[in-house]
Amino acid sequence: MNERSEPTTGTAEPLAGGDRVDCGMDSATEAFVAHRNLLFTVAYEMLGSAADAEDVLQETWLRWMKVDLGQVRDRRAYLVRITTRQSLDRLRAMRRRKEAYFGSWLPEPLLTAPDVAQDIELAESVSMALMLVLETLSPTERAVFVLREVFDVGYDEIAAAVGKNPAAVRQIAHRARRHVDARRPREVVSPSETQAALESFRRAVDTRDLQGLLDVLAPEVVLIADGGGLRQAAPRPITGADKVARFIVGGLGKAEVAPTGEFTVVNGNPALLVRVDGEIDGVMAIGVQDARITGLYYIRNPEKLTRVESETPLTLR
Repeated sequence: MNERSEPTTGTAEPLAGGDRVDCGMDSATEAFVAHRNLLFTVAYEMLGSAADAEDVLQETWLRWMKVDLGQVRDRRAYLVRITTRQSLDRLRAMRRRKEAYFGSWLPEPLLTAPDVAQDIELAESVSMALMLVLETLSPTERAVFVLREVFDVGYDEIAAAVGKNPAAVRQIAHRARRHVDARRPREVVSPSETQAALESFRRAVDTRDLQGLLDVLAPEVVLIADGGGLRQAAPRPITGADKVARFIVGGLGKAEVAPTGEFTVVNGNPALLVRVDGEIDGVMAIGVQDARITGLYYIRNPEKLTRVESETPLTLR
């Protein structure tokens, strides 16, 4: 498709950041604004980082303003294509950054509106548990899986976005789906079931009840903590209910100030916002199966806690 040499817009920047001065939007700007939340969701699910997703949206905006709209049949699809390509480039660069990351890496948590939790498909797609499974895919596999399984994009359009032919995309989609299905939770858990497990967990932590923790933790539970080298955190995942429970209770025993957890909704699922002396210390998200916690995901890296007090809109449409 052809590109314009000069953008024909009278808008103010930065549109990708979500805030702008309305100086009369032209057709290209209206299309971008209309699909901005979708584009952010696509980028975030591919990257696991809100900051990087915002950068991708800025690049998408700059490229979109050079496109000859007369050659574009489906503006939504074209915007998703640009976003996917930019996300793929950034995802490959992020992989090198993650190799040098201190300790375990977890996705950046997002405070989400209650309606996201009610959208089962969306809530599952941005859950910490599934986002971590997506980390095990190659960049192209992740892009294909996200576009096909989450956003129901057609194979031809995915092929154009990732630079493959449709037949190859179908094979990649099948391989990625099989890989994810082997590692994702066996069943979708309701928000109420997750909330109940989280309440039992908080009650046991507040009372430093070791047996109470063992009762709510699945035998194979895994604790992953992300301090990013900026805050203390377990450098490697801890596996097993007894080890995880003793680690949590032992850590509380060493703390000068007991942490307090308040219920919130992160990535479409119930979570705990943990404060120490009134300051945010981290976010605790969980994975649940059969009413017991199978995954504990504690994000303490302060650089990843900038979106846990104001809602980030997400959408699949």
